[in-house]
Order: sequence, then C-alpha cells, then structure tokens
Amino acid sequence: MVLKVKARGEESLDHLLKRFKKLCEKEGLTKDVKRSAYYEKPSEQRRRRERQMRKRELKRIQQQLKRDTEVKKRRRRLMRL
Repeated sequence: MVLKVKARGEESLDHLLKRFKKLCEKEGLTKDVKRSAYYEKPSEQRRRRERQMRKRELKRIQQQLKRDTEVKKRRRRLMRL
C-alpha cells in the first residue's frame, strides 16, 4: 500500500505533512504499525476481536433504542393532535 500526497499549488510543507498524517490515520496505517510493533498471542488477538465485536454490538443496540424512543415520541406527539 503506497500513500501519495501531492502538493497543491504553493502549499506549505506543514500543511502537506498534515494531509499525509490524516490520510495515514484514515487508512488505519498507524493502528497497524502500533499493533504489529509487538507480538500478540493468538489468544490475545481473539480476546481483542471479541471485545471489538461486543463494543460494536452494544453501539448498534444503543442506536436502535435511540431510534425506537424517537419514534415513540413522534407517535405521542401525533396522538395529542
């Protein structure tokens, strides 16, 4: 995976570097580098993946509950009219 950032006009080096860092972050490159910096046992990998799955599932449930409560509120408002 090769990441390239071309300078736009007379863009400063600082701004160019900032765009490159954002691109690396977006691609997940920094996370991969940090994760591969040390050995992670297969059991630890499995635990990490399970934690991530649980976190995603909880987030999905929270969003669903939020949507459901918003729908109920709308229905109550309509019933009052």
